[in-house]
Amino acid sequence: MPLKFGNHKAIIFTGPSGGGKTTLSQYTLNHFGEVERSVSVTTRSPRDGEIHGIDYQFLSVESFKIHIEKGDFVEWEQVYNGLYYGTLKAEVERIWDAGKVVLFVVDVIGAHSLKNYFKDNSIKIFVKTPSIEILEKRLLKRGTENTESVSHRLQKAIHELKEENNSDAVIINDILSDSQKDVYQLIHSYIYKES
Repeated sequence: MPLKFGNHKAIIFTGPSGGGKTTLSQYTLNHFGEVERSVSVTTRSPRDGEIHGIDYQFLSVESFKIHIEKGDFVEWEQVYNGLYYGTLKAEVERIWDAGKVVLFVVDVIGAHSLKNYFKDNSIKIFVKTPSIEILEKRLLKRGTENTESVSHRLQKAIHELKEENNSDAVIINDILSDSQKDVYQLIHSYIYKES
């Protein structure tokens, strides 16, 4: 069953890994009490410190496939064999029923699917670094991945950058305070514009 949009709104943050979409989405949550992040569903195992229902909803592949068969997802994708990510309609409805704007932080494929689903009831914000070289430095500085993994992410980023043209807004995340100001203005005008 499809979601009923009405005056409900959605904010979609996307862009290559390491570009700053998570940081800027957290800034949005900290400054707009009427916004709540949608908790995605995944079949991957929790990482250290991740909590079910807060960071992700962790499901088995079998449970995930049952949700697919029932049509419970707004969007879903199989990233690798046996590794699925998705957004449950029930999660979006929960946030909308609370009178809030739903916020997503997703990769470019998920963002494309979400924008196609929500259409004019959403704003898609693409976050990127000023250059691939800066992105590489940020990924290495994280210290969470080896050089092979960083190289893989950079190759993926080159393809993902093509999606910026299909976004409602692009934030070049160079100086964080400037990016935060841009995001604040963007979100404020989006939330409070007349529907």
